Amino acid sequence: MEMLEQLDQQIFLFFNGLHSPFWDTVMYWISYKFTWVPLYLAMLIYFVYKQKSKAVLTILMAVAVIALADQISVHFFKNVFLRYRPSHNLDLQNLIHLVDGHKGGQYGFVSSHATNAFGFAIYSSLIIQKKSIFIALFIWAVVVSYSRIYLGVHYPGDLIGGALLGSTIAWFVYMLRKKVGLKFNI
Repeated sequence: MEMLEQLDQQIFLFFNGLHSPFWDTVMYWISYKFTWVPLYLAMLIYFVYKQKSKAVLTILMAVAVIALADQISVHFFKNVFLRYRPSHNLDLQNLIHLVDGHKGGQYGFVSSHATNAFGFAIYSSLIIQKKSIFIALFIWAVVVSYSRIYLGVHYPGDLIGGALLGSTIAWFVYMLRKKVGLKFNI
């Protein structure tokens, strides 16, 4: 386990060390939660346009994915594993590049950004079922997740854990949506 943690730190330090003032600004905005409101609105409009009466269930389940992803990542992971973020690791503090001194909360496993992004991306992809949409949303989720390493607030393992958790939540909610849709003929 210690070997995995050291590898996680080494990979983190490599990618966090690739920085510039331009990318500081870009990664800050990529990671900022309100930056992606237009994407969420576009997906909502798409669901309504394509699914008509089914859109209400689809949208409610999308909200459930995000709510579950956010709450589970904090209450069942961060508050249980208590793994310090790299920005709170005293051994790494002088080696980390932080943007605007932002350190994030104390604990980081799993990344809520990664959990939410992958949850939304996978759920939306399962609903839309178009390869191009899946690729675009997957790339978006990866970039949002990577921004967390760049900003110095998550290890790669936090992101991988978040991606797996978000994807799992998305799949379960999608399956629930299918069952509810069949039961109520939606």
